[in-house]
Amino acid sequence: MLNFKSVNIVASLLCIGLLVLCLFYDIPFIFLGLGFLLWLLLTAAGSAFIGWNYHFQSLNSNYKTERNHIAITFDDGPNPEFTPQVLQLLKTYNAQATFFCIGNQIEGHPELFKEILDNLHVVGNHTYSHSNFFGFFGTKKVVLELERTSEIIEKLSGLKPQLYRPAFGVTNPNINWALKQTGLQSIGWSKRSLDTTGLDESAILKRITSNLKAGDVILLHDSSQKTIVVLEQLLLFLQRQNLTPVTIDTLFDIKAYA
Repeated sequence: MLNFKSVNIVASLLCIGLLVLCLFYDIPFIFLGLGFLLWLLLTAAGSAFIGWNYHFQSLNSNYKTERNHIAITFDDGPNPEFTPQVLQLLKTYNAQATFFCIGNQIEGHPELFKEILDNLHVVGNHTYSHSNFFGFFGTKKVVLELERTSEIIEKLSGLKPQLYRPAFGVTNPNINWALKQTGLQSIGWSKRSLDTTGLDESAILKRITSNLKAGDVILLHDSSQKTIVVLEQLLLFLQRQNLTPVTIDTLFDIKAYA
């Protein structure tokens, strides 16, 4: 299995072998540099692509499900302009979703956060700050971010979240250790909409619906009007395909809260 531990073991053995060859057989040391570069590229890619499960196991899809279930997830809220529109659409189409909320957004909009729960959706931890530099935080700082957000959620709802969505989908050893300390389960995705990029609505919808099947996890963000347009078209598509949007805990048969 291609993961951080196995790659490091293989890389260490290769490094020792190359070092011996360089010392005793006059092989250029540049091969050591190339080996390090390969390790660096693999680790960078493994850290960037959550679906690789390179640093730790994330739940990205459940294709073993025997039901026509998919999961729609929303990151970065609650957003006072767009989250209410998302909630209304979900209610109209009788769909359930999972919202991975940022701690400081919850603090700023506590009533909206409660409305998500009142509509029987599930909430998860999406860090406190969602800093652009989150991937460079040390373990202690990551733990503080996760614990702070979980405490805010528990204070407002009485629920202790078990689900975590990595900011930007970035994973690394520090986050791995933080998850072990906090007991949170990482949730990834199998369908990344890229709704926060410059893609237009039709391109985003095509990315999501192309080869969409039971067990998929869709990543959206309740942070733009573009996503609202895509969401309604997506919900209509799901109705036609007889696919039912459920919460993450239902799709994977796990607990959303401790």
